[in-house]
Amino acid sequence: MKDLTSSNIDRQNILNNRFALIKIQEFIGLPGMLFQGEYKFTVQMVADFYGIDERTVKRYLEKYDKELKHNGYVLSKGKQLKELKLQFGHVINVPSKTTQLGLFNFRALLNLGMLLIESKNARHLRSKILDIVIETINEKTGGGTKYINRKDSDYLPAAIRESKYRKEFTSALSRFVNMGNYKYSLFTDKIYQCIFKENAKEYKQILKLESKENTRDMMYAEILNLIASFETGIAFEIEKHYKKKARTLSQKEVDDIFNYFSEHPLQRPHIEDARIKMASRDLHFRDAFHKKLENYIQSISPADFERFLGEQSVEFEKQLEEAKDVFKRLKNSE
Repeated sequence: MKDLTSSNIDRQNILNNRFALIKIQEFIGLPGMLFQGEYKFTVQMVADFYGIDERTVKRYLEKYDKELKHNGYVLSKGKQLKELKLQFGHVINVPSKTTQLGLFNFRALLNLGMLLIESKNARHLRSKILDIVIETINEKTGGGTKYINRKDSDYLPAAIRESKYRKEFTSALSRFVNMGNYKYSLFTDKIYQCIFKENAKEYKQILKLESKENTRDMMYAEILNLIASFETGIAFEIEKHYKKKARTLSQKEVDDIFNYFSEHPLQRPHIEDARIKMASRDLHFRDAFHKKLENYIQSISPADFERFLGEQSVEFEKQLEEAKDVFKRLKNSE
């Protein structure tokens, strides 16, 4: 089980998932002060909820100041505090001379609960939070996340484009490289290794895929777009070198092309972005850990939760139905 007290990434993944937050808030059922569109909680309210004293809350506020403020903790002052006193003065008993008051929203309250080690209430809540997150993701994906990449409305267009550029790549290998059929799998693996440091076999093992399953069926749209960029770019370079040398190329010469292409400064930000997305999404959604990409793991953005779990997500069967005309045109062009 994940230790939320020690992982900022795991905490932020939960706090960025609004679908899980709704269910967690329903489970807790903690009444707060509905102020300026969201529920607010004073330090005393938070301390009472977690069964600790105010000094402990303030100690965590000092230690995790940046994180808690990022997730909604604020110091209410001036006009805002005046309005709060008018609405809830009878509830919070704030002295008239108070010039600032610490307020948690629900995200910040939950954030604190994922940090507290002194509170039995917080420990119990952390265990339930993890169950709710798993239940929510399974509910939104229909029971499994193996093909969660296909919930992205950009997936199918990316897969179609990649298939086109794949043909350019294999055609260049066939016409301009002096090797046997082994070259296709060899240089496909080289693309994978350039982008996400794994070959096809390693990728399948990490995602626990069957031998007959296609690795690209599991990849996110951004990864497919970058693979397509590599395929068309390297195909172009192979043909250019072939024309310059007026002969087919050796494995060593193609390796040199790969190294030049993958190390070019123009590719670096795209490769880094692809590694972050693959490592982070696979770990959170699929519980698949890419050891070689460990340093690229980040929290999942709220936008990604909307893309794969929210209204922006699209069932793959619906995408296929809408793309029938595209497939028909592609077939007629072959």
